[in-house]
Amino acid sequence: MSRDAGGGRCPLDLYQGFLLDIDGVLVRGAEPVPGAVEALAALKDRGRVVLLTNNATRSRAEMAARLGSVGFVVTADEVVPSAYVAARYLREEHGLVRFWALGERGLVEEMALAGHAPMPPTEAQWVVVGMDRGLTYDKIAQALQALLSGARFLATNRDATYPTENGLVPGAGAIVGALEGMGFPPEQVMGKPSPAAYRIALEVAGVPPNRALMIGDRVETDILGAQGLGMDTALVLSGISTLDDVERQGIRPTWVARDIAALARGELLAASAPR
Repeated sequence: MSRDAGGGRCPLDLYQGFLLDIDGVLVRGAEPVPGAVEALAALKDRGRVVLLTNNATRSRAEMAARLGSVGFVVTADEVVPSAYVAARYLREEHGLVRFWALGERGLVEEMALAGHAPMPPTEAQWVVVGMDRGLTYDKIAQALQALLSGARFLATNRDATYPTENGLVPGAGAIVGALEGMGFPPEQVMGKPSPAAYRIALEVAGVPPNRALMIGDRVETDILGAQGLGMDTALVLSGISTLDDVERQGIRPTWVARDIAALARGELLAASAPR
């Protein structure tokens, strides 16, 4: 089914700003989704764009550079990864903290840029967990030492998998699950669908929720979390979720499109009534 926003307008005319997921929306692994470079430029012509991603492996600057290397025009202040959300949340709610990270360099960098101090596991106030492609048994043992010593547990996200050019691979949720399996659930989870992720991204964008559109590929995170803040949403089918997932989970986005290029052209597969 194809539908526009009324009066022949493109649906995107309804919004002043856009929050976009990255993996599955703009890229799959290291490869751009076809037409995504041009679609991102078209969105920027319409309003403020912020890239909100649960990926915590890279810092804002690293993500901008990575996207730039495959043709996207993106600056570091347009990227809000879950590592940045975690670092900012801890600073706002708990002040500057001592932390040990079970994750990659981008997580440590964003925590340090916020003023938090990296520490050995047994001296940390917080264990901050993201995806770690160098995960070892020893790292899990160090996390256990920190938690047994009284550290609190913050997860950047619970994504079980994420899409690459070679298919799905394990995400941060697999590592969070390893710590839960030892009896330590996270005290906070910062990535989508957490309200904190959207609140911080909207503050960066400078756009109120009722004038922003969330564009994502996963209904249970991208779409559900944005709906909780009263945002309109667009599901693109270039990543994780399918139309069958929409029906099965009962989470209905405002718009559905094959990919971000089709969305930017106003070519919709399905639509609900926007606010």
